[in-house]
Amino acid sequence: APDTFPQGNTTVVIGTRSVLVVDSCLLPSSAREDIATIRTWTDLPVTWLVNTHWHFDHTLGNATYAAAFPAIRIVAEDATRKIVADYNPGVVARYPKRAELFRTVLDTGKKPDGTPITDAERRDYGRALAGLEPMLRELDGATQLVPDVSFRESLKIDLGNRPVEILFLGPGNTAGDTVVYLPKERIVATGDLVDHPVPYFFGGLPVDFARTLEKLAALDAGTFVPGHGEVLHDKAYLRQVVALLDVVNAEVEREIDDGKTEDEVVRAVPTAVGIDAWRERFAADDATDRDFFDSSFAALVKASYRQIKMR
Repeated sequence: APDTFPQGNTTVVIGTRSVLVVDSCLLPSSAREDIATIRTWTDLPVTWLVNTHWHFDHTLGNATYAAAFPAIRIVAEDATRKIVADYNPGVVARYPKRAELFRTVLDTGKKPDGTPITDAERRDYGRALAGLEPMLRELDGATQLVPDVSFRESLKIDLGNRPVEILFLGPGNTAGDTVVYLPKERIVATGDLVDHPVPYFFGGLPVDFARTLEKLAALDAGTFVPGHGEVLHDKAYLRQVVALLDVVNAEVEREIDDGKTEDEVVRAVPTAVGIDAWRERFAADDATDRDFFDSSFAALVKASYRQIKMR
């Protein structure tokens, strides 16, 4: 998006009778572009839209699809549907407040949590602030359409010679993460359970996350469409993310058992698990990815602490 906010990947599944779309983007203009592309591929209607989780960069385009395809059914896991209904409608109203946040960060040189920003982060905040005005014009009048179909564990749909399985394997990035599995083609659209090349660990449930990814890796699939990033053609990256989650969760639990506070755990874990080696594995020498990894890792440690502390 113009203010650098990410937009989720969109997957289109075409059968002989109808079409299913996975995730609808953040910007209405992006959803319209995707719909125009779909219409170059097929005259069949989009009858199903799946929201893999509640984050509005995957859901705010729902209304654009409904306007283009009035008979569409929008599907989400039970918890996801509730969060979309309760929380997301206020997102657009809250969005202009990002300008004040960005200016404060740039003026003080500190993020909201008080940590100093790096030179790369200063550039990112500057670009975000510059792109906010066109972003707000884009979102003017946008509304969050809530899914009208919900499920608990699975929902199976046949689009016409193309069976699709909509699955809740467990929480991870959010409480209601959903994957869309094409068993014949051995393809999975993962939502933000998988993001590449650096995982998104902002919030979520890290202890469950690892187990849910193991279930995902157990599916008979060879192609994984992540929530953000490039398509993956094996399970190596999934296993790498599980390994990082397991190492961090284990170390956080050990630190908690030793009576450490959250601040002490946040300071101790990076050294204890060898963050430099993990950063290299995920981000190599890409400066932007390395900065993002550090931010995501810090969020992971805090989320892990809070989940394990509640045991």
